[in-house]
Amino acid sequence: MEVASDPKKTTLKKNISQLYNKVNQEMYGVGVKKQKIEILKNTVVIFSEHKRAPDLKALDHKYREITMAADAALISEFKKRLKWEIQQQMSKDVHTVLKDFDPESEFACTVIHFKEENF
Repeated sequence: MEVASDPKKTTLKKNISQLYNKVNQEMYGVGVKKQKIEILKNTVVIFSEHKRAPDLKALDHKYREITMAADAALISEFKKRLKWEIQQQMSKDVHTVLKDFDPESEFACTVIHFKEENF
């Protein structure tokens, strides 16, 4: 039996996906390769595949400590921008944005935790 999708959740996923890609394009000049978004109560989880910046990829072998620091700074800036975009564009109160990125596989997981229970 197929369950009809919730239009509010579908719209939320679409809006989050667009804002996530917007921030990614602003910071890296390219959108994500793939995205999978799940909603759990007042939390959105995004699994995404990225294209790593070629300059950081080139430095990884010899200068991993530098690229790790650069990755951390970029992730921190991404989280701030995404939180701001969601709050401005969607008028949703975001409690926190968490993100981790694996440079080897180029996969990331982002968690957006909203203050409100129901969307």
